[in-house]
Amino acid sequence: MNEYLKRIITEALRRLYPELEIPEIHLEKPRIAEHGDLATNVAMTLAKPLRMPPRGIAEALVNELKYDESQLESVDLAGPGFINFKFSPNWLYGALGEVFEKGDSYGKGTLLEGKRYQVEFVSANPTGPLTVGHGRNAVLGDTVARLFEWAGASVAREYYFNNAGRQMRVLGNSVSARYQQILGKDVEFPDGGYEGEYIRDIAAKMVEEYGDTYLSDPENVIFKETAEKVIFEDISVTLKRMNIKMDTYFNENDLYENGSIDDVLKRLEEKDLVYKEDGAVWFRTTKFGKEKDTVLVKSTGEPTYRLPDIAYHANKLDRGYDVCVDVFGADHIATYPDVISALSVLGYDKNRVDVLIYQFVTIVQDGKPFKMSTRKANFVTLDELMDEVGSDVTRFFFLMRSPGTHLEFDIAQAKESGEKNPVFYLQYAFARIQSIMRKVQETTEFKGEVDLKLLSHESEIKVIKSLLDFPDWIISAAMSKEPHRLINYLNELATDFHKFYHDCRIMGEDEKLAQARVQLLQAVSLVMKNGLTILGIEAPERM
Repeated sequence: MNEYLKRIITEALRRLYPELEIPEIHLEKPRIAEHGDLATNVAMTLAKPLRMPPRGIAEALVNELKYDESQLESVDLAGPGFINFKFSPNWLYGALGEVFEKGDSYGKGTLLEGKRYQVEFVSANPTGPLTVGHGRNAVLGDTVARLFEWAGASVAREYYFNNAGRQMRVLGNSVSARYQQILGKDVEFPDGGYEGEYIRDIAAKMVEEYGDTYLSDPENVIFKETAEKVIFEDISVTLKRMNIKMDTYFNENDLYENGSIDDVLKRLEEKDLVYKEDGAVWFRTTKFGKEKDTVLVKSTGEPTYRLPDIAYHANKLDRGYDVCVDVFGADHIATYPDVISALSVLGYDKNRVDVLIYQFVTIVQDGKPFKMSTRKANFVTLDELMDEVGSDVTRFFFLMRSPGTHLEFDIAQAKESGEKNPVFYLQYAFARIQSIMRKVQETTEFKGEVDLKLLSHESEIKVIKSLLDFPDWIISAAMSKEPHRLINYLNELATDFHKFYHDCRIMGEDEKLAQARVQLLQAVSLVMKNGLTILGIEAPERM
């Protein structure tokens, strides 16, 4: 219906004002439901370019609109120039039929059809297991990728495998120190080393496999390589447990081996955007509005992470993706613009890089923020959190707030097994429908075709309209990169379902009406399941 309304509004405006540059037409639900199903403020946006009062533009537009009465029941003016549209009941019933025709595909759109998207997320350094701090990144990235797919795009999920640089050397040294200590050698643990118990576990496995073979060779690369392999295997298991599957993994070290790092530096030098000072190589970020220039290569000769990040993003764009989405925590908000600036001067379209910034997570236990420590075993890792509350609850809680807002993960609420738990509220709604359907199948055998026009109760019409909103909510959540919008929609649908079931009987009702209501329940079930699938959450038949 949205596209239909935008088309007839555009056609009317072209007839009225042939020279006018048609603006983007926005449609939204009126605040008061009785005013209609959708409204547009296009007349008010045209007041300035047309130098006319909005009400006059709206009146002319309403008179010029040519619409099918089988689709729209009425078109009315409101306030200073709003135009309200009310759907025809016949259109509602016809559109409801399309829900069943599309089934598991209902909600999938074509807005991004033909577009290649890449979503890079998690990308945690393989220096330890995934923590709660990585969880929001992981779930946001995966769900945004799902939304893009439902909007029609071809999507690749990529993990940037950060296995180069100082952190990995420190990781290897940490394992080496523990290896030596287990074998009885008195060595000092490296300053700033990784002290988690997992380091000792890796070292113990090496002792079990190699004995004291490397006791006299503490700098051997095998310590880093073993740790990297073990930790990344652990990360992969955690992601799988969270219902996340990566399509590609990109090895940072490849950027060094294939010359990409040197190539980027050379190209920036040719544009006089880098210079040497105090033994370091600097990027002239002051040319892009920053107060200070930025180090690209330290005086030790080691690149800062910005340089490989620039090379990596150039590589992504060279692979032909239309849009590359980065999922970053708030600590990147001041740093990623350097990468965007570099890509732009290197000749890339910076609009092809889209950054999703999310705020961090605070674990709340017993009503108080819980201080996490890598030396304690209280909800540090994602696996420990999932052990405590389950993978569905973990995913849902990471998604239920806008990415731009700080998230408090309340353990008590997450462990709540009743309807107070927001994810269970949705799952219970779905499971309840399945229970109703089983009872109906056991007691009733419907005959003949379903007459959806019998669905005329206020609660029934509200459910139908909610169901028909589903595709638009997917597009809204996808284009804003805000999965919580879909959660808000599903909550409203579940509430509408409960009211419908309270107001409208099935058992003991006229057979034809009961049959139509059962069909409506099936549609709610289908949409709930599709919505939960996008969120990566199970739709249970029983609870």
